[in-house]
Amino acid sequence: MSDYLDDLRLAHVLADAADAATMERFKALDLEVETKPDMTPVSEADKAAEELIRGQLQRARPRDAILGEEYGIEGTGPRRWVVDPIDGTKNYVRGVPVWATLIALMEASEGGYQPVVGVVSAPALGRRWWAARGHGAFTGRGLTKASRLRVSRVAKLADASFAYSSLSGWEEQGRLDGFLDLTRAVWRTRAYGDFWPYMMVAEGSVDLCAEPELSLWDMAANAIIVTEAGGTFTGLDGRPGPHSGNAAASNGLLHDEMLEYLNRRH
Repeated sequence: MSDYLDDLRLAHVLADAADAATMERFKALDLEVETKPDMTPVSEADKAAEELIRGQLQRARPRDAILGEEYGIEGTGPRRWVVDPIDGTKNYVRGVPVWATLIALMEASEGGYQPVVGVVSAPALGRRWWAARGHGAFTGRGLTKASRLRVSRVAKLADASFAYSSLSGWEEQGRLDGFLDLTRAVWRTRAYGDFWPYMMVAEGSVDLCAEPELSLWDMAANAIIVTEAGGTFTGLDGRPGPHSGNAAASNGLLHDEMLEYLNRRH
């Protein structure tokens, strides 16, 4: 167990370095932005932050593999760091403060690689969240100034707050009708987007969130934080963890009902 705490401390150091790099270029008038082959934007800050994290990991954990959004997989073995240097790049390049660096450590297990450490750092919001397997989930300025995260106890959809990113992905997958039915069944909906809804599920201010299409680096850190806060994190297929190419997170009490709605195809 202590190994995870050492890794968690390292993940905080990595996040500190990434925060300094990303904040330095946030709202910079000369920020360079390119379009990747999948038509999503990538900024010079995305690349710089990932290079920084990779460099520190290669020095501190030379035997561990690294998977990052911008530069792919490097190395092999039972331990793999998974990095999204800026989750919410579209917000970042437009000056919207809702973006974060996501850092997770995954370990090989019977069901494939599973997240054991996660840090989500959103410096423009002044927020950070983290978890290590078996140690709970926390938020605060750092390891010594932290409060424990716990999911809500809302047990009825009619009382629940549901968060999402956008409508287009649900429509593209033929799931829009079920999605809209869910929005009508809950008390409140908001499109916060990206990492933030998962953190709000973990801290109990939102009860449900889901996204129809994601990559592993979008989910690994979120998954361990939600589950260590007492919640449930699966794919839309109900498979636990961040491996389904999409995500649903909840306080656990409403998870099956949410999945039932989101899997309806009219």
